[in-house]
Parts: sequence; C-alpha cells; structure tokens
Amino acid sequence: MHAIELNDRDFGTKVEEAAGLVLVDFWAPWCGPCRIVGPVIERLAERYAGRATVAKLNVDNAPQTAAKYGIRSIPTIVLFRDGEPVRGVVGAASEAALARMIDEELATVSDGAEGR
Repeated sequence: MHAIELNDRDFGTKVEEAAGLVLVDFWAPWCGPCRIVGPVIERLAERYAGRATVAKLNVDNAPQTAAKYGIRSIPTIVLFRDGEPVRGVVGAASEAALARMIDEELATVSDGAEGR
C-alpha cells in the first residue's frame, strides 16, 4: 500500500468527504525536510492500510488546497477525521510521533480498543 497522491481536483472527495482517518502530507519536491519525511509517509501507508488513508499533496501542484488550509511551511502533516482536520504537525516529524498521533485518533474512534 502506498500513499495516495492528491491534487486540487480530488482533495474534496478523497479527504473532505472521506469517512474515517486521512493523514495528509503537504510537501514539495524541492523541500529537503519533505524528502526526509517521504519514506516515513510511505511506511505509515503500509502500516495503517485498512485503518487509515495516508496521502500526499504537492503544494506546488495544488495551491488552492494549500491556501485553503493555510499551509505556510512544509512539510505540514495534517490528520483529518471524517473530513475535518483534527491534529497536525509542522516540520519533519518522526515516524514514532506520527504513528502515535494516528494511534491516538484510532483509539478515540474505537473507544480505546485499537492502538493500545
């Protein structure tokens, strides 16, 4: 399972209208820290397949969506639940920190049964 690639056209249907958790990495190819986070995002996509969607949005190719969510620094990683942003982190977060963020939201969704 790989992170899905998003753009301005499909962000609404794949994130804002999606049920459950969607982790979105707002990034750009020229951004050094983004290239460090890229493999982490791919590992999270595999780790959470079937429990959360993991996606990437190149801000250079999707300026409307980046502006809508006030993305001023990249990488910015935002966790959406049922189409609403619930958590986020700016900068190159560790895999452990991002997994913890997802696990905590999964636990909230399933009344604490999952991710503990």
